[in-house]
Amino acid sequence: MNRGEELRLKVALRDTRTSGEKVVDACRTGRPSLLPGLLAGMAPAERRACLPELKELRKQVREDWSTSSRPVREALQVAGAGCHTAPAAAATWIGAGDIAGWAGLDTPALVTVIEQQPADWQADVVARLAARRSTAWGWNDYPAIERLVRRSGCPVPTSDAFVEGWLRDRTWGTGGSRRPGSLLDVLRADDLLPALLPRLFELAEVAGSLAPAPNRKPEDTWPGALAELARTGGLDRAELLALCLARLVRGGRANDQRAFLAVLEALAPTAEENVRHVRDQVAMLDGLSTVAARAQQVLAGLDESGLLASDLLAEASEVVLFRTEKKLVRAQLGWLDKAARRDPARAGSVVLAAAGAFGHPDTALQERALNVIARHLPAAGPAVLPELRLAAEGLNPVHHGRAAGLLGLALPAPAVAPADLLPSVPRPQPLAAPIATPAEVAEELAAVLAGGADVAAFERTLDGLVRHAHQDRQALVEALEPVLRVHRWQDGQRWTDCGPADVLYVAAAAAGLVPPQRVWDGLHGRGRSPLRGQGNSTLFGRWFAARLEEAAWQVTAARPPLLLAVPSVASGALDAAELVARVAAHEAAGTRPGRMDLSCALLRVVPTGDAAVLAAAGRLISPAGLWVAAWLRAGGLPPQPSERVRFAPGRGGRPDHRYQERWWEGLVRYEVAQPGPRVPEGPGGEGLAQECLDLLAATGPGVQRARSQVEWNWNPTPHWLAALPNHREELAARLLDGFAGAADRDERGAPQLLPYLAEADGPAGPAVHLALAYGLAARHEEDRAAAVDALLVLAARGDLDGGLLGTELAELAGAGALKPSRLAPALAGAAGTGAYGTVWSVLAGALPGLTAALPEGGAPRGSAELFAVAADCARRSGARGAVAGVTALAARGGSSRLVREARALRDALGEEPAER
Repeated sequence: MNRGEELRLKVALRDTRTSGEKVVDACRTGRPSLLPGLLAGMAPAERRACLPELKELRKQVREDWSTSSRPVREALQVAGAGCHTAPAAAATWIGAGDIAGWAGLDTPALVTVIEQQPADWQADVVARLAARRSTAWGWNDYPAIERLVRRSGCPVPTSDAFVEGWLRDRTWGTGGSRRPGSLLDVLRADDLLPALLPRLFELAEVAGSLAPAPNRKPEDTWPGALAELARTGGLDRAELLALCLARLVRGGRANDQRAFLAVLEALAPTAEENVRHVRDQVAMLDGLSTVAARAQQVLAGLDESGLLASDLLAEASEVVLFRTEKKLVRAQLGWLDKAARRDPARAGSVVLAAAGAFGHPDTALQERALNVIARHLPAAGPAVLPELRLAAEGLNPVHHGRAAGLLGLALPAPAVAPADLLPSVPRPQPLAAPIATPAEVAEELAAVLAGGADVAAFERTLDGLVRHAHQDRQALVEALEPVLRVHRWQDGQRWTDCGPADVLYVAAAAAGLVPPQRVWDGLHGRGRSPLRGQGNSTLFGRWFAARLEEAAWQVTAARPPLLLAVPSVASGALDAAELVARVAAHEAAGTRPGRMDLSCALLRVVPTGDAAVLAAAGRLISPAGLWVAAWLRAGGLPPQPSERVRFAPGRGGRPDHRYQERWWEGLVRYEVAQPGPRVPEGPGGEGLAQECLDLLAATGPGVQRARSQVEWNWNPTPHWLAALPNHREELAARLLDGFAGAADRDERGAPQLLPYLAEADGPAGPAVHLALAYGLAARHEEDRAAAVDALLVLAARGDLDGGLLGTELAELAGAGALKPSRLAPALAGAAGTGAYGTVWSVLAGALPGLTAALPEGGAPRGSAELFAVAADCARRSGARGAVAGVTALAARGGSSRLVREARALRDALGEEPAER
């Protein structure tokens, strides 16, 4: 025996570990290659006995995200595959994200261990792995799954996950690299294609792989390859065509539908095939616009060739003429016109079908439908007149005269214009009574921290924390403990604006989780406040932070009985009688309200002339009470007038290199300037807290203002409006950049505050109307809808100046700060609620400026639609009288839609056409 053999013998004699211990040690040391040999000699019971230790090791390594943990995870995957004798548990272990996400499924040791198992176990596990979506999303996992499927002999899986993996693998190859040869060559040799192709047409998201990539040869794209296989007999063409049409009829995501439409176009169905699937083509008319357009072309071609049943033209028209896409409706009316020209015997069905466009919101399309009916009515005969007269009730009044003459209707007597249908004036929703118990405080706190809390919920929660810290802090701490266990206060560097969820800081301070000295330093600026960011806080964020910093100190040490600034209603307004009563409660308890709390209360209190309230205020004796009494006697904070000015960026100075992309360079917009009010001081010369003064500071447009408003965390909420609920003009001035950005920078969200602004109190001047103008031209439809709601609320309250709003719209459009194409649908939507007179008052103020800015040779997109809305509103509201510029525009030559709509507006206003 040589020395090497002796050494190996000694090692073997010392190794007294069991097989299970060796498996666990191989995992702990990250040696997966040892495991197939170790597991091969173990009985099922021995392997199952290893599972508790493997699971414990898995828990330990789960928190280790370093690359050194990868060998351990690979070994755990292999060991788990061998030790789980139940297929379901084995598949769950192998495909788990914390293991498969690192180890993958293509390791030789794993494949060996799986192949060591019984055939039925292998088939079950592989089928389960193939159905797991997590494995289908990895670039490198699918090939391993496919190899396991082939080796195990299990049926080809048809789960979404497996088919998605197959699709990507055949498209791009393993790991994202292209396969050699064209896609056609790959599919021609693919024995999985017959089984998986039908499932391909059932997947939800396939566009990334199925859509034809640019600059690729047809045989290297799915549409081209499938079409060629169908042509050469590699696939059943009839089945492929039926699958494709069925998917297009079923619908789905727009990108996927376009991909399947590309397959259909590559197949290029013959006329005979289109006739066999004519019902599918009719059903496709109700799909994506591009899908509907192709089906419309196919059906029109069949009709022209005499291959379409006559009843299908009427059925197709009923579907298409109900759609909003003008291009499709125009094409359908053109098809109807051609059909009647080819065969006058079809004139009756054609004119009845064309009447389906009488209810379309676009008056120009209604006119086209009338033109088709006028052209073919003589051939249709009188039998169609009753139905046409009934359909004509849906026409816009602009067409009533022509329809009456064409259809033999009696012209209705001029009706008195009805009053506008406006929403009822919103009533402020009062806040519920103060929270009664610590347990309810904890429940409300949990709801606020869950997100989406409104003003009332936040204010009641903050007040509840202060009240119950005063009454029984220990009971409050015990009630808060479960909530604070879930929501832990993270006292780190702040990158977001302070907001309602930061009430958690106050709760943590009440529970003693924030050291009192830390709270004191944050309150007095001796240390960085945990609620304020690194120079990226907004005015309102700092206002929020100051309130919460003070409340945190109050629940820690000061313990006042209540807060003064809690509003009486959800808008943020505070009733004067309630404020006086709260100050009296402080005096009775011998406590002083916080300066920020008192300042916020003064900004929120509604001025009153009630003698009893003023007398009660006069009986207050504390410094806070004397200030409240003086504030109420003076009528509160005076409103600040706004002056509309042009935004003028980049005047003088050197370029600011801190901003890589200075969006304000060359930006055209209008804003407002405010001088800032003279704030009434307290009897002892007291002033408002600085964060409240900042909300009232003078404003003016310019680069500095722009910089202060473009922080990436700028996220306005209704809570901001509750800071100055009686001064919406001041709020609009300070939030104006956000409203403008929705129109000229295509940003999202700020106009959602406009309905709240409309419901607030105080004068509605240039700032409010300018904010509304930007909102009506916002990029996103939901933001425009919010602006429409605000317009209607302002009108219902009698606060809308239609002429002022119209002037703002015209100036903004003339400067290129808004697009008429966005404005027209917004105003049409407002008019559609029944507010025709209101919308006309706006357009009457806008049209002189809009017509003056129109070039002779054309007009911005959407201008004609805007004039159509104006004509409709003028007619329905009974407006009369010339509007500057409209007469001249109507007198222009040509037959463009803009000129035609201007003539319709001129006629609706009762103007006589000029002699030409």
